[in-house]
Amino acid sequence: MTTLAPSQTFAPPDTTIERRKDGTIVLTSRHMLDRWPESIPAVLEERATRHPDRALAAQRDPEDRWIPLTYGEARDRANSLARAFIDIDLGADRPLMILSGNSVEHLLVTLGAYAAGVPVMPISVAYSLLSADHAQIKAIAELTRPGLVFANDAARFEQALDALSPTNILIARGERPDALRLDELSATTPGAAPTCGITADTTAKLLFTSGSTGVPKGVVNTHRMLCSNQAMLQQIWPFLAEEPPVLVDWLPWSHTFGANHNLNLALFNGGTIYIDDGKPAQPLFSRTTAALRTVAPTVYFNVPAGFALLAPALETDRELAEHFFSRLRFMFYAGAALPDALALRLKAIADRVADREIPLTSSWGTTETAPAATSAHFKDPVVGCIGVPLAPNKIKLAPLANKLEIRVTGPNVTPGYFRQPGLTEAAFDEEGFYRSGDAARLIDERDPNKGLMFDGRIAEDFKLMTGTWVTVGPLRMKLLSAAGILTDAVICGHDSEYVSALAWLNQAEARKLCGSDEDVPPSHGTLRKHLSRALATLNEGAGSAARIERMLLLASPPSLDAGEITDKGYINQRRCLECRAAEVARLYRRAPDPQLITPAA
Repeated sequence: MTTLAPSQTFAPPDTTIERRKDGTIVLTSRHMLDRWPESIPAVLEERATRHPDRALAAQRDPEDRWIPLTYGEARDRANSLARAFIDIDLGADRPLMILSGNSVEHLLVTLGAYAAGVPVMPISVAYSLLSADHAQIKAIAELTRPGLVFANDAARFEQALDALSPTNILIARGERPDALRLDELSATTPGAAPTCGITADTTAKLLFTSGSTGVPKGVVNTHRMLCSNQAMLQQIWPFLAEEPPVLVDWLPWSHTFGANHNLNLALFNGGTIYIDDGKPAQPLFSRTTAALRTVAPTVYFNVPAGFALLAPALETDRELAEHFFSRLRFMFYAGAALPDALALRLKAIADRVADREIPLTSSWGTTETAPAATSAHFKDPVVGCIGVPLAPNKIKLAPLANKLEIRVTGPNVTPGYFRQPGLTEAAFDEEGFYRSGDAARLIDERDPNKGLMFDGRIAEDFKLMTGTWVTVGPLRMKLLSAAGILTDAVICGHDSEYVSALAWLNQAEARKLCGSDEDVPPSHGTLRKHLSRALATLNEGAGSAARIERMLLLASPPSLDAGEITDKGYINQRRCLECRAAEVARLYRRAPDPQLITPAA
């Protein structure tokens, strides 16, 4: 078992609270933070100068050997690419679109764009490879008019490239007429980065999010946002100063969590990110466990869907569990709430195999906040706690509908949306706070240092026919914890007499429950009895807004093209209800539907 350095994992929080007459609450950290690097190229140059031979990133080759990219190589090749990008007239109004997933090549193109002062636009791979009509990437291209499109593999992304018909194409592998080649552009004589007038306010990247309508929004991410956010993390995790982080990470770089938070955490602290080419879905998850067998992370980030698959793997493989926890500082979940039952499983595994306590922590943020705005940087936060404000952010909890909306100001907050001034104006309140649409509440009204509890998306909540509010987020998590064999669920019941749910099975857990080697059908007797009892347990002693009276298991997965789900598996509640109107209607028919599951008597 590796012995950790004695440096402190968490800096203790010190939060002030202001209460206003209208019910608004403003939280601020007393910690001071007013300095951070001006740009990512400056950070890369400093790190490459200090330790040029240390690995910044590593990816597996066809023989599953880890092939590293050092800081020195990254700096030199990025500078060569920057000069090439300038030569083909890329710039603030001619950004660089990236279609490919996480890879060393993706990283080099990104760093080259940063050094050239060119906004980089990493687009979800799902929009290129899983979409039938490529509507999302075409809409993004129409909005941004990219000057160059990069695809790691010409053959794999052929249909997406054909749909875009870009003027300039850059590829790393394969053949495509008139395409530029990455190895040729990055092979010029290394030199200093070109002088491009990069400042803290230069746009580093555009990240695209979709609301309930599915229309892409290009969130402007400046160097100030990205650099200040990493300085905030360095302040709350003091061990980073003497212990460069080691990450084994799959989270997509088209998303703020994977790129701005995790990839940048390695870069800014002289650490190494091992690119996990797995995913929290079968059969790809075996690639994740294979990576974790060879590299023990010092910090581990994942979404709940990933932890849901990791927990049984660690429970059944002691050697894997011991290696995983051997030098781990903490486990970190974000992006969605973690079911209580899963949190207890993870803590139990850590207690069984680790020689020290392994905290399970979380934070809150959005693409517009680069992303971390709060963090639970203290011992034993309750599950669902998103922590306290990171200095120098201010968090405003503003009364809205029946909740308190989280609003943020700080150097890590976006200036707005690319070429969408109307959306930009609507995103900020009269005091300049970014309106997130998420809700939170104080865990302890007397002690703000206990942190905030995430309270769901405001737009998801609805009223029953009686006028009683249903808080969708917490109820959904209670259902997932009670059932234990569901991957996700959508809560239904707007203006109805009672609450119902549409749900998807976790087949791995369902097969275990039913003792089957095959996928379990929704009609399976053992499965239905289990879920019926779970609903009864959930409903015991609960009021009408916290009871689920009917549930329907869905056979078809949520649709990416329809906007029901993101590439990371997050369910869009409102969009699912729109697309699944027929299934919702089945939940509320007067005549009994034999496929519905109801609480056990």
